[in-house]
Parts: sequence; structure tokens; C-alpha cells
Amino acid sequence: MKVIYETSGRAREYFELAANLYTGCDHACVYCYGADVTHKDPKEFFGKARARDGVLRQLQKDAARLPGSEARHILLSFVTDPYQPLEEELKITRRAIQILQAEVLSVAILTKGGFRATRDFDLLTNADLFGVTLTFMDPKRSRTWEPGAALPIDRMKSLDDAHERGIMTWVSLEPVIDPAESLALIEATAKFVDIFKVGILNYTNKLPREFQDQVRGIDWPKFAQDAVKLLDRLGANYYIKKDPARHIGRPEGIQKGVLIK
Repeated sequence: MKVIYETSGRAREYFELAANLYTGCDHACVYCYGADVTHKDPKEFFGKARARDGVLRQLQKDAARLPGSEARHILLSFVTDPYQPLEEELKITRRAIQILQAEVLSVAILTKGGFRATRDFDLLTNADLFGVTLTFMDPKRSRTWEPGAALPIDRMKSLDDAHERGIMTWVSLEPVIDPAESLALIEATAKFVDIFKVGILNYTNKLPREFQDQVRGIDWPKFAQDAVKLLDRLGANYYIKKDPARHIGRPEGIQKGVLIK
């Protein structure tokens, strides 16, 4: 089974190619769709993360078949996190970066692992991308919704560190759980983030009841308008995904600056 795959749907608005190196994720985010899309029991998905069988060997085969181009990024990862706790021991992601770069392919990281990811900054070049998912400024709310993930301040500091090293940085503002928190995150990180990608909260009906109550009544048109206004004021590069953009009459999405894919 291939490790590098073509994305589709909402995922394709982020990157066209991706690879999931692990099965499961111990960050255990309340809003995670990973168990559903992989047809796994949530207790197994969130409590027993492991490296995929033969993942690096298959990654090598997949990478060798792709035409080498530093402009084509492989996202690590959509359905799991490349820098969850197990990575500290296994270093699967580190070896995957080396494999992809050897085939003249670039890497796009997306993680909530915080400082675990900074270990590999020595490998990343100005052709690669380092990104984090940000949902809250408030560490207590982050810990409630994303119990195993790094705290927001650690994720933001990892972005700043990458920026200082000349690595292109990006932020995934998806899911948006509290619009005010997401706007505050944009304001706090704009100086060291090269591009923002903004989505909404999907799969709301799959959240536990007590979490559903916290996200009822979000004014998505207002959030989309406020986000565009703020990003423009800050002079940021951004992509507003189709789901939020359609609320303000832009169903094709909204792009400013270079779109990384």
C-alpha cells in the first residue's frame, strides 16, 4: 500500500500530496476525525499509536517514482501527527525527511508537537515548510480540547524558531473553535508566519455533547469577514478555505499571496 498519496476534498485545499507515517495519534484531540476516516475504534486510535508497518521502505519506493521537484511538497501529516510522543524514540519522521529530500522532494510539516519538531530543523531547507495547527491562546482550553498536544505557547515558539532559521512557516487555523481565539492567534504570530490557511470546525455532530454546546451559534460569516480584514491589515499571505469563504459569497476560497501546495 502506498504511503505517499494524492489528497482530495478539503485536504486538497492544503496540499496535493501527503504521507501518514504513523497509525493513530496520542495527542487525542477531541475534534480529531482520524479514527473515523481510518475506521478504527477511538480507544485504539488515540491510545496505541505506532509506526506503520514497513513505512520507510514503502516511502522510499513511492518517492523514487515521483518526478523530483523541490516545488512539490509532501505533507507530513493529515490523519496523524509526525511529532507525537512516539517520534522522540523512533525518529521515523526524521528519516522520512531525509528520504524525501534525497529524491529532490520537499517536505511540509504540520504538527501540534511543539518542541519535539525543532529537533529536525537542522534538516529543513528553504524549500521546505514548517507549520503548526493553532486553535487556542488559552492553555487551559487547549489542554481540554487537545490533551496530548503541546501547549499553544510551545507551538508558537517553534514557529518563531523556524522563522529565525530561514525556514518558511505556515499556520493551519483549522478547526476554528472560538473565533476570537483564532483572530488573537493571527495577531500574535503574524510577524513570524509566512502564510495562514484558515478553515472552520467540521464534524461538529461527532463531538461529545459537552463540547458541542461550546461551539453552537458561531457566526461564520462574521468570522470570515473579520479574518480577511485582520489578515489584510497585517499584510499577511493567506488562503481562506472554501467552507468559511462560502459564507461571504466566495465559494472558490480566497487567496492572497503565494499559495503553497
